Amino acid sequence: RMLLAGVLDKDLAQTALSEPVPAQKHPFPALAPHMADRAVAENVHQLTLDATLQRKLETLAKTALQGKGDDLSIAILVADHTTGEILASVGSAAYRADNRLGFVDMTRALRSPGSTLKPLVYGMAFDQGLAHPETLIDDVPTAFGSYVPQNFDGKFRGTIRIRRALQLSLNIPAIKLTEAIGPANLMSNLRRAGMNPVVPGGKPGLAIALGGLGVTLTDMVQLYAGLANGGKPCPLIWKNGSNAGQSDRNLISPVAAWYVADILSGLAPPPNAPRNRLAYKTGTSYGHRDAWALGFDGQHVAGVWMGRADGASVPGAFGGDLAAPVLFEVFSRIKPALTPLPPPPPAALTVSNAELPQPLQRFRGRNALFEKPKDAPTVAFPPDGAEVETDGGFLVVKVRDGVAPFTWLANGKPFAVATYDRQSVLETEGAGFITLSVIDAKGRSARADIRLD
Repeated sequence: RMLLAGVLDKDLAQTALSEPVPAQKHPFPALAPHMADRAVAENVHQLTLDATLQRKLETLAKTALQGKGDDLSIAILVADHTTGEILASVGSAAYRADNRLGFVDMTRALRSPGSTLKPLVYGMAFDQGLAHPETLIDDVPTAFGSYVPQNFDGKFRGTIRIRRALQLSLNIPAIKLTEAIGPANLMSNLRRAGMNPVVPGGKPGLAIALGGLGVTLTDMVQLYAGLANGGKPCPLIWKNGSNAGQSDRNLISPVAAWYVADILSGLAPPPNAPRNRLAYKTGTSYGHRDAWALGFDGQHVAGVWMGRADGASVPGAFGGDLAAPVLFEVFSRIKPALTPLPPPPPAALTVSNAELPQPLQRFRGRNALFEKPKDAPTVAFPPDGAEVETDGGFLVVKVRDGVAPFTWLANGKPFAVATYDRQSVLETEGAGFITLSVIDAKGRSARADIRLD
C-alpha cells in the first residue's frame, strides 16, 4: 500500500520486504513511570531526574524485595540538597497491578514516620538552649499526664547522654524534649520544611515525635535535606528549570544542624555496609507497618520506605534491619565515595559534659523550677491515701530521702522537731483523718493524707 501510495519507491519497498518481521512484542520503556504519570498530568516535559541513577535504583528496588514475599512494597527518593533537585524517584518495585499495588506511588503516600522525626526534635532542643549533645538526660519510666510512652524494646537506660539517646532512638528522652519545645512548635517547623503533615484529630500531641501523624517519603526527604543544608529549608523540585523558592527562616541554626549530623554520622552502619559516616536515621511505625531509613552526606540526601501499600502490618519489619541496608546501597549507586560532611561552625561547642555550662550538664525541662528535686523528702510510711490501724494509740511514721534533721507535723502541729532519725512516733487521738507533713533541713517538705481506724 505504501508503494502504491507513492510513500516508498520500488527499491526501498523491496528492501523493507526482505527485513525479518519481529516474532514477539518487546516491553515498552517505562523509566520512572510514576513520575512520568505526574509529568503528563501537569504537561511537564523536562524533569530533573538522572536517567542512569533512576535505572540503577529501579533495579535495586526489585532486588531488595527478592525473597520478602509478594506483598511488600518499596519506595526510594534521592535529591541533591545543595540544589533541591530530585535525581531519582522510585514509587514501587514494578509499575503494575500486582499484590504489591505497584501502580501506587509510595513516594507520595501518607504513612507514619516512626522515629524519623526525632533528629528535628533534638535539633530544636539544641537551638533553644535546652540541651547539648553531651547533656545528660534520664531515660526512666515517665508519665506525661495520661500518656505513658515506652521505649521500643521495653527497656530503660537510666541516665544517658543526649547524643546516645538519639543514636539509640529512645522514646522517653524524645518525648521529654518535645514537651519542652512544644508539639505545636514542632508542627510549625515541619511545615516550614515544606512538609504537609496530617495529624489525626487535628490537634498535635506529644506522640507526634514518635510518628503519630501522616507524612510522605517526599516530605521526609525534604526535611532531611533541610537538616543537611545547615538547617535551612530545601524545597525539592522535579521540574527542570523550576525554582521552588527559599525560606528566609531556618528550621534550626547551622550549629544545631551540625550537632544533629555529627550524632547521626556516628551511628554504626548495618552489617556488611561500609563504615563511611553516612548521617542516617531509621524508623519503624506502630504495628510494624512502615520501615524507614533516611540519610545524607555533604551533597546528597536519600530516603527509603518499605512496607505494604495497603497499610497492613509486616511482622518483624524494622527500619534498621529492612530499610537501612537498602539506604547504604542507594548511596553506593550514587557515587563511589561519600561527599564529606561540613566541619563544625565556629560557634559549635565541642566539649565534654564536665566542661559544659552548668545548666547544660543535665536536662531540665522548662518547668524544672516547679518540679520536686530527686532527693527531696517523701513520706515513706504511711503512704498518701492509706488507711491505717493504730497500735495502742501510736503511729510509726517514716521519711525517705531528704536531709536531716527533720520536723514532723500532724494537722499542722509539730510532734517531732529537729530529729535525725528517719522514723518517729505520733501519739494519736483516735480514729479520723490526719495530714502528716515532714520538713527537712533544706526546708523541703512532703505530705500524706491518711485515715486512722
